Amino acid sequence: MDVVIGIDTGTTATKGVAAGPRGEIRALTSVHYPLSVPGPGRAELDPEQLTAAAIKALVDVAKACRENGDRVIAIGLSAFLHALVPMSADGKPLGPLITWADGRAAEQCERIVAEGRNRALQARTGTPVHPMSPLTKLAWFAENEPGTLRETPRWGGVKELVVAALTDGPFVVDLSVASGTGLYDIHSRQWDPEALQIASVRVEQLAEVVPTTTSLRLSSEVARATGLPADVPLIVGAADGPLANLGVGATPAGVAAVSLGTSGALRTVVDRPTSDEAGRLFCYALTEDRWVIGGAVNNAGSVVRWAGESFAAGFERPGAEGEDADERDAALLMEAAGVPAGSEGLLCLPYLLGERAPWWRPGLRGAYLGLRREHTRPHLVRAAVEGVCQQLALVRDSFDAEGHGVTEIRATGGAVASELWVGILASALDLPVAVADTPEGTALGACLLARHALGEFPDLDEAAALVPISRHTPPAPDDAAFYRKLRPLVERSALAVLDVVSELDKLAPEPLPGTEKAVRS
Repeated sequence: MDVVIGIDTGTTATKGVAAGPRGEIRALTSVHYPLSVPGPGRAELDPEQLTAAAIKALVDVAKACRENGDRVIAIGLSAFLHALVPMSADGKPLGPLITWADGRAAEQCERIVAEGRNRALQARTGTPVHPMSPLTKLAWFAENEPGTLRETPRWGGVKELVVAALTDGPFVVDLSVASGTGLYDIHSRQWDPEALQIASVRVEQLAEVVPTTTSLRLSSEVARATGLPADVPLIVGAADGPLANLGVGATPAGVAAVSLGTSGALRTVVDRPTSDEAGRLFCYALTEDRWVIGGAVNNAGSVVRWAGESFAAGFERPGAEGEDADERDAALLMEAAGVPAGSEGLLCLPYLLGERAPWWRPGLRGAYLGLRREHTRPHLVRAAVEGVCQQLALVRDSFDAEGHGVTEIRATGGAVASELWVGILASALDLPVAVADTPEGTALGACLLARHALGEFPDLDEAAALVPISRHTPPAPDDAAFYRKLRPLVERSALAVLDVVSELDKLAPEPLPGTEKAVRS
C-alpha cells in the first residue's frame, strides 16, 4: 500500500502515523519527553530532545512500513504553535524552547494592551496579544536579554527547528505556523512592521514563509537513518490545531473540531482570514484559502492528571496494583461519573496553567468555589472536567456571536477515550459530539494535507470525508440547560478573582535554587 507518514510534534510527545490512501492507519508510534518548569510561570522543552523525538518517530514508523510491505510516498509535518527558540545560522538550537504555556511575558503583554495596540495587532496577525505568543516572548527578550535577542542569528519555533533537523533546505516556516506568531500580517502576507518593532526583531532573523503544501527534501543523514529515499517529498505542513480539524473531518461549514489533549481548543474552518471585533477568537491558516478560527484553552487533560497526582496519592482500584498514571486517571473519571451534573454545587475554575480563550487575560488562576464538607474526590474531579468543558462552551458562544453557526462537533485527543469527558462536552456545548475513529487526528491531518499537496485531493473536504467516526454522543437536554444557566457564573467568577490572584502572586515566595521540575502530562 502507498502510505504517507505524519509527524506531529506536541507539547509532551511526538506522534508518528502512517496512513493509507483512505486515511486508514497502518502504523503508529509515540515518543515522550518532559516539560520543564524551571520556575513560576515558566514552561520549556529541551530542543535537542524535541528534534531527536521527531527523527525517532520517523525512523520507527518507516520501519513499521517496511515490515508491512508499504511504500512511503510522502511525509507531512505538524507542530504545536506559539513556541520560541533561539537558533544558530545552521539551524541548531542555542537555548531552551519556550512553549505556549510559558507566561514570562505577562508584563510585556499588559503594556501592549495598556497602550491600546492589541486589537489592531490581532486584527492584522490573527493572534491575540497574550504571553503565549512569540511576539510578546521576543518583547521579553528585548527588555531582559537584549544582547541575546540582537545577536541570535535565527528565531524560530517548533516547525523551524524540526525542518532544520530533517532537511538541508532553506530557513522556512509554513504559513500556518507563521499565522500563529503574532508577527505576521495574514492579510498582506508579510511580517508585520509594527509587530517587528515591538518585538525588536529583524526580518532576516525570521524564516521565509512558504505555503503549507511546500515540498522539501530529507537530508542524506536522515534518509539513511530512516531507510527512506532522499527524494521522498517532505511536505512542510501546518500547525497542530488547523491540522486537527482536517484529521477529524471538520472542514465543512457548520462542523467544528475539539481537541482534548494536555490543552484544548475549539475551531471551525472559514474560507478567508477573518477577525473577531471583540478579540475573542484567533485566526490561523490551514492552506492559503482555508483558515481556522477558534479559541484555545490552556487546561484540559492536564487538569485530570493534576487531580490524580494531588487527590489520589496511593489510590488503587480494588484488585489493581502498580497501575500507571493513565489507568489511575481513568479510574478517577469512572468515580466522577457517579456525580450529577453541576457536581452538587461545586464550581471549578481549572486555570492551573493560566488561561487563554475567550478572554486572553494573563494572570488567571485556578479555584474551587462552593466547596463544602460533603464534597469528595469524585466531586472535585467531575467539577474540573466541567470547568474545562464550560471554558470551551464560552468559545462556542463567541462563534454564535460572530455568526459562525456550528451544528456538529468532531472530537479528538487523549481525553475523548473517556465517556464522561465526551458526555460533559456534548452537554456543555449543547451539540452532538462525534469521536473520530483514530487516536491521532492531528498526525492524520498532516497525512491528508500531504496527499492534498501531491494532488490526490484537490478539495480538502473530500479528504475530510474519509475520516471514520467511531461513536456519536448527543447532549443530555437537562444537563445542557443547567450548564447554560451556570456559564455566566463561570465568567463572573473568573474575572472576579483575577485581582485576588494577582495579589497572591506578589506574595508568593521565589522558588529555591535547584527546584526545577519536569512535568509529564
